[in-house]
Amino acid sequence: MLALTAATLFTPSERVDLPLVLVEDGRVVEVTSCASREVPAGARLADFGDAVLSPGFIDIHIHGSAGHDVMEPDSGALPAVERLLAQHGVTSYFPTTVTAPVETILAALERLATAVEAQNGDPARIGLRARPLGIHLEGPFISHTRRGVHSPELLLRPTCKIFEDFWQAARGHLRVMTIAPELPGSAEVIAAAVKRGVCVSLGHSDADFKTARAAVGAGARHATHTFNAMRPLGQREPGIIGEVLTDSRLTADIIADGIHLDPAIVKLVLQAKGVDSSVLISDAISATGMPDGQYRLGSFEVEVKHGKCLYQGKLAGSVLTLDQAVRNVMRFANWNLQQALRPATLNPARVLGIADRKGGLVAGAEADIVVLSPGGEVRKTIICGQVG
Repeated sequence: MLALTAATLFTPSERVDLPLVLVEDGRVVEVTSCASREVPAGARLADFGDAVLSPGFIDIHIHGSAGHDVMEPDSGALPAVERLLAQHGVTSYFPTTVTAPVETILAALERLATAVEAQNGDPARIGLRARPLGIHLEGPFISHTRRGVHSPELLLRPTCKIFEDFWQAARGHLRVMTIAPELPGSAEVIAAAVKRGVCVSLGHSDADFKTARAAVGAGARHATHTFNAMRPLGQREPGIIGEVLTDSRLTADIIADGIHLDPAIVKLVLQAKGVDSSVLISDAISATGMPDGQYRLGSFEVEVKHGKCLYQGKLAGSVLTLDQAVRNVMRFANWNLQQALRPATLNPARVLGIADRKGGLVAGAEADIVVLSPGGEVRKTIICGQVG
């Protein structure tokens, strides 16, 4: 048995001072305080002093890092990505595709499905690496007008046949799908995805308010990088952003790097969606954790300089890490650490329907824990009870 102590613990919904966390066989057995429970005899004690214990971060939108793209066939790519993620407190992630030829997407989905299925192996053998829990399909069912850097000639009209091909290639591990609801055929594909248990996320969209609201009625329940690659908010035509900000049925994620969104817009989204419905994502590409230079995003090269990832003058993902996003939220929105942890832990777990085992430091949950400084700097990451 492993016993963890620190100055503070955020579940994250509740605060526990001088916590005592007991871990066995990769799961949290008990969360209590040192004042009410002694460390069990024979337990291995890890005392983290003035640190804060938090659930591990969950990134539901990430294309790569450490010089690698999640769609590349190199067998060493995902392990490299996962080791870097763990260094930044991410214990679970959803590798995210970009628009590509259908054959390329299908092959990537098959490889990623294999990685998801393999992550349930021996934690000691896998080592300190973030675990892929499912796949996020971003593209090809997106708007030409709001495609960002996605290749226009490879965008597809949504059909249930193509969606089913993707679903079969992913062997049921498709967990998130970004779609533009104004596209012909989107309503049928949204319904098919919802039936399969996929979280349908509205994004890369030029939808008006009425169309976006109809998509929510059809089962969409999340929004992809809110404000980015979306029809602008208008005072008389609120569009998709107006729907995202005002409909309590929708959760919404943001790239809080201060580049994709002005800090004031980060604060606006967080105020509109609140501590319960906001999600932080990295949208990180292969350049994350690497020096400035040329890097791959899917099939094209992106120039990275001074924190900006650009392709033909357009933003193409980020080099943001989730721990930095948490600290940025504290600075941009004046949220305290406990509030800022929610969009990186419990909220994404709830969006993906895995809050019974991920995103919370409670008895029965998997022992994915981040040890933070009081200011939110990562000091250590624990995955499945394995201390790095």
